[in-house]
Amino acid sequence: MTQYAWPNDPSPEQVRREWSATVSALPVGTRVTGQVVGLQPFGVFIRIDYVPNALGLADIGSMPPGASLPALGAQVSGEVVWHTDHNYQVRIRLSEWIDHN
Repeated sequence: MTQYAWPNDPSPEQVRREWSATVSALPVGTRVTGQVVGLQPFGVFIRIDYVPNALGLADIGSMPPGASLPALGAQVSGEVVWHTDHNYQVRIRLSEWIDHN
């Protein structure tokens, strides 16, 4: 069994169908919380609380040296930093990475 997991909830179709509503509900700068639903070598996917068909991604490009990826199932918080229209992802910078020493 691999340490990496791909998110399956919400489904890609749900994410795509609700993209306009997601962008409206989560403008850049919005503070969010959610659960890690997928792990990949490039970052973590997050099911964002109160926006059930949004899929967040905290990528390793915003992870400080010495920090680590949160575990699958972990509750996290952060800030929306971008919307990636071509793959319907809400880019998030995690609070634990911002506060990391």
